[in-house]
Amino acid sequence: MDFDWTLYPDSELSPDDVSETFEDPFSLRFLPDSGPIADQSRFFCLGKSIKGQGLFSIYRSTGKVITILFARPMTEDEDYFYRRMLKEST
Repeated sequence: MDFDWTLYPDSELSPDDVSETFEDPFSLRFLPDSGPIADQSRFFCLGKSIKGQGLFSIYRSTGKVITILFARPMTEDEDYFYRRMLKEST
């Protein structure tokens, strides 16, 4: 997977931490159903870094290159959703 970081804002999260969430075998990636994010073909990713930190990111993809637009730590609700989906898949 190739990443484009040109649009990634300065953040406390390193590009390595964010890219690791895409390698998480249990990461959740989805396109919102409606709203401006869906209209612009932006996707969400919930995943964990190798350090175990849960991260939420917004990205776009050409199928070959992932452009990270925003990333932050997961909220409590997002972490609960991630863990619930993990339990359902195992």
